[in-house]
Amino acid sequence: MYRRVIYQSSHLAVHSFTEQSGTKRGQRRAILRASLFIIPAIVGLALKTTDTAAAQSITQSFAVHDRNAKARVDHTAWSMLLKEFLVEGSDGINRIAYGPFKETKHSSLKSYVKSLERIDPRTLSRPEQFAYWVNLYNAKTVDVVLDKYPVASIRDISISPDLLDLLKQSVGAGGPWKAEILTIAGVALSLDNIEHDILRPIFKDPRIHYVVNCASYGCPNLPSEALTSANLEAQLDAGAKAYINHPRGFQITSGQVTASSIYQWFQADFGGNAEAVLLHASKYAEPSLKNRLRGITTIDSYRYDWSLNDAAPASGNGASSQGVTAR
Repeated sequence: MYRRVIYQSSHLAVHSFTEQSGTKRGQRRAILRASLFIIPAIVGLALKTTDTAAAQSITQSFAVHDRNAKARVDHTAWSMLLKEFLVEGSDGINRIAYGPFKETKHSSLKSYVKSLERIDPRTLSRPEQFAYWVNLYNAKTVDVVLDKYPVASIRDISISPDLLDLLKQSVGAGGPWKAEILTIAGVALSLDNIEHDILRPIFKDPRIHYVVNCASYGCPNLPSEALTSANLEAQLDAGAKAYINHPRGFQITSGQVTASSIYQWFQADFGGNAEAVLLHASKYAEPSLKNRLRGITTIDSYRYDWSLNDAAPASGNGASSQGVTAR
């Protein structure tokens, strides 16, 4: 009887210890799981604060221009490369022959980008600056793709990824946009810096979105020739009309509007709400689309296809992505 009591007491003690140990292990697992979300969030908040200050500094630095400047940047090299490797599809989509481009003229593209890096755009007039930044963005984007080609999507490319980039890659939302891969007037810049800290805040023109190209099927077409101060307005209008009147821009089925995610990500640039976006679209819409948009004030869904805009993809287009997070 005494031994049985001792045994039962010992058994209860062991059982209690095991329960406590199991509870502690569970708590540790819960803490570990929580940390996987909390730590990146804290890091992301700190990086966002730093990024905001850096972005403001970049905007202020490159807001300077010379209204009396007569200098013209020579973008002939970029136009010649586009003429050789850009394929205008019968479906209304411009694609790049990345394979032949990489094999024969990649070094020429790098030389063009380097020539732009040697220019201080603050010495240029506003129209020259606009063309300069758009051409630089587009040329460097193609350069980045060629460096890693073949790839199925530009979001498969990461350059010196930080923690947030690795997390984004893990859910299929990576990309090269935040890496500082250019140096202009002594300032290290990323593709995001050019688009979001220079072009958008300085020029404040929603048509920017129709001429900067992210090497993706869902993106507005890469212009078939370099932008210049002389053709700038015509190119901006042509880009807007081409995209808005293409199914990638807007589709209406049974009165339901599906729009490119661009109009969701950057809604503020198009007026701040869906109704303003649709008014913007109507401005450039062909008569048939304009009539179908009349009276509609809401957008029912958004979509975007991140497949590479490759003229000869290894495996076909179609990796559509709807409702994804803005880069």
